[in-house]
Amino acid sequence: MEKTGGIAVVLSAKEAFDKLEKVGEGTYGKVYRAREKATGKIVALKKTRLHEDDEGVPPTTLREISILRMLSRDPHVVRLLDVKQGQNKEGKTVLYLVFEYMDTDLKKFIRTFRQSGDNIPPTITKSLMYQLCKGVAFCHGHGILHRDLKPHNLLMDRKTMMLKIADLGLARAFTVPLKKYTHEILTLWYRAPEVLLGATHYSMAVDMWSVACIFAELVTKQALFPGDSELQQLLHIFRLLGTPNEEMWPGVSKLMNWHEYPQWSPQSLSKAVPNLEEAGLDLLSQMLQYEPSKRISAKKAMEHPYFDGLDKTNL
Repeated sequence: MEKTGGIAVVLSAKEAFDKLEKVGEGTYGKVYRAREKATGKIVALKKTRLHEDDEGVPPTTLREISILRMLSRDPHVVRLLDVKQGQNKEGKTVLYLVFEYMDTDLKKFIRTFRQSGDNIPPTITKSLMYQLCKGVAFCHGHGILHRDLKPHNLLMDRKTMMLKIADLGLARAFTVPLKKYTHEILTLWYRAPEVLLGATHYSMAVDMWSVACIFAELVTKQALFPGDSELQQLLHIFRLLGTPNEEMWPGVSKLMNWHEYPQWSPQSLSKAVPNLEEAGLDLLSQMLQYEPSKRISAKKAMEHPYFDGLDKTNL
């Protein structure tokens, strides 16, 4: 915002930034690496379309943006620096969300280790997991679910090994708001069983399931449950953790998508995630509880003995 003779002039995104390159295509619009003309600072510009019929910016979007602003006080949530309004070629309102720029994400980070054949050092896995639990605990503490946690939207700084959660809250702001959560939001591999089985009301526990899948992937460099359809996804889960029943998970057979499934008994997690120390396996198993209310919370997870040896001073 520039002051000219006491009148504030809001620069449009076009005037304020040089777009350097497109770095991604998210569910909610394009993401560019850009340079702020005034300061030379590199930022990430997320261009989001609003609903076709909206005149101006809908209140729900404004509310989401203020939530994002509030959450980005946490060091493990990507900082929303600014919001700019623009017009596209058709004259429709476009919003540019200006975020701090991070040079990589967890998906790319894991891929480099997979390609080199090296394992991610256990201390790094531990640090990344702690930061993830800390960021998730902060969001949950403010009543916000992410609902789409996956390596791709966990951004990282290679130099400092700092991890930050991205794409928070955008699901509700930039898709047609639904009263009930739909389960078309999460990437299948990280999707909790209650969501796959059609639960319409769900809790913070859906994020913890995703955290567990990410944890296992950091250790093995492979997705824990790589299903390519909702049914396959469930069968992957059932093969490892056993087919759930009313004893293990009261109410499971009442869920909308419940059918009779093949019966598997639970396998040992150490077979699926070798190389993970005992305390890590214990934490992982608490994150992979079928019954959502039994799944460990992010805040509790931070206190787990698995993190005991971690130097938390710079986190």
